[in-house]
Amino acid sequence: MDQLPEQPTEGPVPTSADVARVAGVSRATVSYVLNNNLTVRISEPTRRRVREAASELGYVPHAAARSLRAGHSRMVLMPTGSHPAGPLQHRFLDELESGLRRLDYTVVQHGSLGLDADTAARAWAELRPVAVIAPAGVALTPQGTAVLRRSGAKAVITLGPQPVDGAHALVMDQREVGSCAIGHLLERGRRRIGVVMPEEPGLAVFAEPRLAGARRAASGGGAHVEPLPLRYEEESAAALAVRWRTLGLDAVFAYDDAYAMLLMRALQDAGIEVPAETAVMGADDLLLGRLLRPRLSSVRMELATAQPLADLVDRLVQHPAGMLERHDLLRARAVPRESG
Repeated sequence: MDQLPEQPTEGPVPTSADVARVAGVSRATVSYVLNNNLTVRISEPTRRRVREAASELGYVPHAAARSLRAGHSRMVLMPTGSHPAGPLQHRFLDELESGLRRLDYTVVQHGSLGLDADTAARAWAELRPVAVIAPAGVALTPQGTAVLRRSGAKAVITLGPQPVDGAHALVMDQREVGSCAIGHLLERGRRRIGVVMPEEPGLAVFAEPRLAGARRAASGGGAHVEPLPLRYEEESAAALAVRWRTLGLDAVFAYDDAYAMLLMRALQDAGIEVPAETAVMGADDLLLGRLLRPRLSSVRMELATAQPLADLVDRLVQHPAGMLERHDLLRARAVPRESG
């Protein structure tokens, strides 16, 4: 039987001293170059020579050793939430992660499903991140924030509809979405307005503030708001459409474009004319909504640019003793089309 060729034996793990020897520079220079330290002036030919030597040797910096030298890690931990994030939030988080990487942070996502708030905070703290950014749907309490700070996290930041005591807050105030939608419908003369409340798990963190914003706008415009529980199923939408005329509503803010399209189809199937009998408003301004007939009116949401927020995270890490900060990220505006 033929013998397989012997696999080459692994050599010693290359070190920064090996890179320095091959590149003809000091170990400090290797550290400055490979850690992207731009505060020290090093010529571009020298930087290129160090990178080429590291590539040739297969050298990778040791994150734990670097953390020991610096006194803290460069890890920013982002726990994953329990709710489905929309395309706007996905794009924002991708840009924020890219911005943090440009500042030499390592961004790590941590699955926390099934953990209660305090257990999750302890699990995050075990990794000794320099900062934690907790998005909407992640359970973070003041007690959890205190655990993280005691473990060495210099910045604990929430990213969602509501701030948490003891943490900095990047607020996406969903009340603005509900208020914007109802304001638009009021301008169209609608006064009895349904607001869809999705029954799917994890969406209440967005739906409830949107309802609060809708009620705020309605109270100022002499209108009535009726919450409408709805599952994201054709059967649930059809059942609501069957009893629609008994509700006496002349408009609906359907939480987002997906629910708006589902409900509008059911209303049309039940003989309800859109917008003559009922105006329909969504949120997210999805392309698919513009392809419907009638075209779907929506709320377009915009978030602040991510790179300045990456700079903000870096500043909070560098100066952790300052006051807690709150920054509002979300802007909303109505996009009127034929549905209402």
